[in-house]
Amino acid sequence: MKLKKPFYQRVFPTVFYTYCVAVFFLLIAPIFIVIPISFSSDQYLRFPPSGFSLQWYAKYFGSRQWMEATFTSFEVAIGTAILATILGTMLAMVLVRAKFPGKGIVYSLAVSPMIVPLIITAIGIYFFYAKLKLVGSIPGLIAAHTVLAIPLVLILVMATLKGFDETLEKAALSLGANPLQTFLHVTLPVIRPGVISGSLFAFIASFDELIVVIFVAGTHAVTLPKKMWESIREEIEPTIAAIATLLIVLSILLMVAIELLRKKPGR
Repeated sequence: MKLKKPFYQRVFPTVFYTYCVAVFFLLIAPIFIVIPISFSSDQYLRFPPSGFSLQWYAKYFGSRQWMEATFTSFEVAIGTAILATILGTMLAMVLVRAKFPGKGIVYSLAVSPMIVPLIITAIGIYFFYAKLKLVGSIPGLIAAHTVLAIPLVLILVMATLKGFDETLEKAALSLGANPLQTFLHVTLPVIRPGVISGSLFAFIASFDELIVVIFVAGTHAVTLPKKMWESIREEIEPTIAAIATLLIVLSILLMVAIELLRKKPGR
């Protein structure tokens, strides 16, 4: 005779799944509002739109200011991804393989940008850059975003390295390979999914970042998020919804790529 489950065991799964669906809906619902508005024929933000039009996409791609802000965002994000990937991977190798006093402190300092409130970090970077006259420069913005992106690369690469078989490196070294050759031809191919995933996360973090940009960008390094922020304050039109839709598509593509890389085992 099959025993009947207690009441709480029968009710809890239903309540839990209902809660998950509700949270997921609240997170996704804005997307189903922004996308229709981006195709609106109205001259202002309105939901549901009264008609269909591609005029706001045409306005975005035809605007010199929007395109300059977009290119600046890609320039900063690509530079950040490259720099954060190199520095984050090197730091991960040191923290996983090396043994030295204070390693825990080094790790805590490296991931501190994820813990410290972003507004505090932005203020500190601004005053530091003001003395170096880096406010409003692309290199300064890349360096600031790199500080924020390194923890993402560090965590992902460290997780990959902890599952790496070190005997492969020892075998390569015993066969005459130097440490650099061992890393490039043995270690890197195995941890490549983690490294690429970290670089993509660094790219996304830089491309979407706003708070530090507001403090550091000035008037010469306006990124797309800053331009969107200024557009919301000065004018309310569906162009912002068209840009948001394009960013949603870009984010989805990058997250799919990250998920595929995460599931791909190293040879």
